[in-house]
Amino acid sequence: MSPLLRQATEPLTLSCAGRPVARYDLRPDVGHRLAPRPCLHPVTTLGGTPVTEFAPADHVHHLGVSVAVPDVAGYNFWGGRTYVRDQGPTALDNHGEQRHREFKLCDPDGFVEDLEWTADGCLVLRERRTVAASQLAADAWALDLTFTLTNPAAQDLTIGSPATNGRPGAAYGGFFWRAPKEVAAPTVFTATAEGESAVHGSAAAWLALAGDGWTLVFAGATAETRRDPWFVRTGEYPGVGSSLASDVRLRIAAGDTAVRRVVTVVADGRLDRARAAALVRKAVSA
Repeated sequence: MSPLLRQATEPLTLSCAGRPVARYDLRPDVGHRLAPRPCLHPVTTLGGTPVTEFAPADHVHHLGVSVAVPDVAGYNFWGGRTYVRDQGPTALDNHGEQRHREFKLCDPDGFVEDLEWTADGCLVLRERRTVAASQLAADAWALDLTFTLTNPAAQDLTIGSPATNGRPGAAYGGFFWRAPKEVAAPTVFTATAEGESAVHGSAAAWLALAGDGWTLVFAGATAETRRDPWFVRTGEYPGVGSSLASDVRLRIAAGDTAVRRVVTVVADGRLDRARAAALVRKAVSA
C-alpha cells in the first residue's frame, strides 16, 4: 500500500457507471457529542438526486449513511443523548469516536478500510469496513456495505440499544441511513406490508423507502444480517437502519467478531414491489 493511501484524510468520491454517486468523509466536522464517524454524504441516484441528509436540525447526530451504535459497553457511538433505564434520554459525557486507520484497498468504485472505535482514550472496537458501488440498470445502482466489529479486549463486551435499555420500539444501532426530509413523508413497504407501523421491527428480506423521485431498497445480504429487525421512521423523520440489539444485548466475546452486510439499491423514480424485489435479487447476487 502506498503512503498516500495509508495517510489519506481527504474525502473520497465513490463512482458508478462513470458518475460520482457518493462522497465518503473520513473526518466530518462535527462536535464530540455527535459521535464523530466516517460517513457517506451526499449519496445520489445515477440521475443526480440526493438521497441522504447530514446533521439535520431534527437530529443533528444523523450523518448520512454510517455505522452508528448508541451503546457499546456503555459508550455512545450514535451521538446525542443516551437512553438510561428508568430515567429516559439523558445527556452524558460518554461519547465515542470512530477513527479512520488506513485503507487496505481504495478504488473509484469502492474501498476496504480499517477503523478504530475509541472512547475515554481506550480502544473499544476494531472495524474493517468494505464499501462497493455497482450498476444494476440505467436508473439504479447498489451500495454494498459490510462491517466487521472485533472486540480487542481480554473480556467480553456487549452492544445495546434504547430498546434493550428500557425503551420499547427504539432498537436502533448498526447500519443507518438518514434520508432527506421532504414536504411529504416517504412511503415504506416490504414484499408483504406497507407503512411505518407495519414494517418497523420486522425482519423482512428487503425493505423499500420511496420519496420524491427516488427509491431506496435495503436488504440484509447474509443470514445473520437478515435476522436483525429493521428500524424504520417515516413520520417523524425519514430513516432506515438494521438493529444489532433489538430485544437482547449483542455479546461479542474477547477477540471475537460480529459481521453484518447490508446492500442498498439506489434508484431514480418510485419503484413498485416487483421491480424492487428484482433489483435486490440482482444486487445481492452480484
